Amino acid sequence: MIELKNLSGGYRRADVVRDISLRLRGGRITAVVGENGCGKSTLFKLVCGQLPPSGGAVLWRGRPLGGFTRTEIAQRISYLPQSRAVPDISVGALVLHGRFPWLGYPRVYRAGDKAAAEAAMRQTEIWHKRHALLASLSGGERQKAYIAMTLAQNTDCILLDEPTTHLDAAHQLACIELLHLLKDKGKAVAVVLHDINMALACADEMAVIKAGRLLAAGPPEQVLAAGALEEAFGVRVSRAEQIVFSRRL
Repeated sequence: MIELKNLSGGYRRADVVRDISLRLRGGRITAVVGENGCGKSTLFKLVCGQLPPSGGAVLWRGRPLGGFTRTEIAQRISYLPQSRAVPDISVGALVLHGRFPWLGYPRVYRAGDKAAAEAAMRQTEIWHKRHALLASLSGGERQKAYIAMTLAQNTDCILLDEPTTHLDAAHQLACIELLHLLKDKGKAVAVVLHDINMALACADEMAVIKAGRLLAAGPPEQVLAAGALEEAFGVRVSRAEQIVFSRRL
């Protein structure tokens, strides 16, 4: 669905991401991992067109992303950044923002837009807070509201930068379940995760980045066996018995 070909880019003519080639496939979850500052967030900004590449290209179904308008990109790729402002609006109004790429002129929400927003809020279990101001929410509730906005955009590719931040264990698991639901709908899901155990457990593919370069990419077991995680994080990785949590019914 999305192919990165020798992609490089960054800020003020200084490349943060260097020569990365990677595919984000429909019906797959790709976990992107690496140390803080290694270029994970920059990579996502390059993929969704928020930053121009200094080299290489991002291809959408074989077409260069540079040939699309910003609206056309937003109809295909949704991106939830790690850091976000907290506007003085309600949860429901925020989630409806995800429908902007699909609005014509004048920008009036239609019944389908409102239905998409409601479905996204119910999926993320934030519907009951739809009338609450965003600033009044806890960190975890606010995170769910932003995830709902991203889902309401209804794109074929979803980029999530640390979506489990501020979420407790139960809601982290709910978030991972949601990623699998999106995958099952054929969407390409890419997610930055700092929790390596979670990444190994939930992803179909893993991309390991160090200092802006791709160390390894492939199925988690393959990446683990190749020692890429040890090289990226400078730690020894070994298998141990795990305590597995599941959501209460």
